[in-house]
Amino acid sequence: MTTPALPPRRNSAGLRRDLDLLEILGSPEAEANGGLGVVRIAELAGRDKGQVSRTLATLADAGLVARDSQSLTYRLGYQLYALAARTLESRLVREAAPFLRRVVTATHETVHLCVLRGENVLTLASELSEYAFRGIGWEGVSVAAWRTSSGRVLISDWHEDDLRRWYDLHGHDRPVTGPVSPVRQAEAFAAPTVEGTPMITDFASLLHEVARIRQRGFATVDEEFELGVVGASAPVYDFRGNIVAAINLSAPKVRLGPHLDEVGGLLARVAGELSTHLGGTPRGR
Repeated sequence: MTTPALPPRRNSAGLRRDLDLLEILGSPEAEANGGLGVVRIAELAGRDKGQVSRTLATLADAGLVARDSQSLTYRLGYQLYALAARTLESRLVREAAPFLRRVVTATHETVHLCVLRGENVLTLASELSEYAFRGIGWEGVSVAAWRTSSGRVLISDWHEDDLRRWYDLHGHDRPVTGPVSPVRQAEAFAAPTVEGTPMITDFASLLHEVARIRQRGFATVDEEFELGVVGASAPVYDFRGNIVAAINLSAPKVRLGPHLDEVGGLLARVAGELSTHLGGTPRGR
């Protein structure tokens, strides 16, 4: 009996060489210098400069690397980060599910996994409680980061200069920026001042709230986003010690209000365990 011939194996050497260039552009040297020139990249790769230049041009066309027209240096491109972000978010949703369910079991409230998209907070996933507090899902809805506990958590590890630039641009954005029902949007626009609750009214109050979040390990809001609603959020960290997501819980004040700090502490513990599960470590710990 004749053994059928196996199909010829594809040569992956070209792909390996492309990946080598991407790894070089992701190196500490490239990061410290804001990119590397073709000569230095070729030197580090041990390859011909002309060949490296042609490969980089192809990668640039695909958005995987970017070329600075002034310095003529190359750095990792937007498309690579976009692919990585989608992969990370997909993993976040998958890996976070049992941790979110633990919060629902402990609190009997709906819980959300949120990320920062530009100036807004986007809900990636929700675990619903038997109370079904939110009849309208928040997945895919963008809200202004400064108006929510999750948004404040997601920017709480930023440097003060970055916070200043961000607040100057987005500190007065409309509360709801993504697709949502007119009824929910009208509710979200109502933001009363509640005595004893930190409110973001200027940059100084934003800095005060960020310092408070860093100290406590979680953020709370009291009727700042929706009338009669309170909420808490805690940060999820990646392997670099950066905040990449927030676990958020919101519920009617009559039900959750007296236990808000207790819930915040619970979220901080669960978010910390999720961070560890993802290989993450909070900065300074």
